[in-house]
Amino acid sequence: MGVLDFAIRLLTALLLGAAIGIERHWRQRNAGLRTNTLVALGATAFILLSIEIGGDATGRIASYIVSGIGFLGAGVIMKDGLNVQGLNTAATIWCSAAVGALCGMGLFPQAGIVTLAIMLTHIVLRPLGNSLNKIAHLKPATAQTDYLFKIKCKPDIENHVRVLLMQMLGNDERLLLKSLSSDDSEDMATVIITAVIKAATPQDSLIERVASRLTIEEKVVKVSWEIIGTQSDDL
Repeated sequence: MGVLDFAIRLLTALLLGAAIGIERHWRQRNAGLRTNTLVALGATAFILLSIEIGGDATGRIASYIVSGIGFLGAGVIMKDGLNVQGLNTAATIWCSAAVGALCGMGLFPQAGIVTLAIMLTHIVLRPLGNSLNKIAHLKPATAQTDYLFKIKCKPDIENHVRVLLMQMLGNDERLLLKSLSSDDSEDMATVIITAVIKAATPQDSLIERVASRLTIEEKVVKVSWEIIGTQSDDL
């Protein structure tokens, strides 16, 4: 392969990687202009190296790129408590590597098509996803929500309240009780029952109904709940 052909393939990867990166940078993602450009350039450079080596090196190095880029993608996935972010950014980096590999093989039309598909996915499907969310009045179907439930009551009805709570949650498949514990309050005259409840999709109204039902129980002093975490794919 001549130097000119090498430079053309590398330059094409730079331009296509930058096109993907500009859209990501505009969305203010962690992996923006430079990251996607460098990923595309790196994948191209390794493919070009494998071509120079010859033999079965091309297939082996391409497979190494696919597996190796996963470690870079994992670096942009962040977990804050139960919140997971960056999955979409990691997938974009993976696609940028594919664009670079195509450029390295000299498959410029195919690389351009993949680049266009990546950008259309972000530009077109993002508002479509937001519209679907507004119609359903829910977060994405993959968004799991965890609720922290607290019940303050007199000690003599503690077991009754615990049983009642488990019965209400057990009768609804949308809710799953993750943990249930009791502690004495500061005044020692009451106990605080704490429950962590998981829902596959947000169930605020259902949780509020459970809280309202427990509130009317005699010797229940206070019932409160809050969202403590969600897990979803960033758009």
